[in-house]
Amino acid sequence: MTKTKEKVSIAVSDDLLRWIDTQIKKRRFANRSHAFEYGIQLMMEKEE
Repeated sequence: MTKTKEKVSIAVSDDLLRWIDTQIKKRRFANRSHAFEYGIQLMMEKEE
């Protein structure tokens, strides 16, 4: 099953964006979208 994705625009603090970019360089995340999806998925799972 293929999940469709929709582009969105968000505003993020410089500190958070630097941290995410550092994690991408360390290969924790593939890209910024992956980092945000991962974090939101964790929050969703925690609320269930």
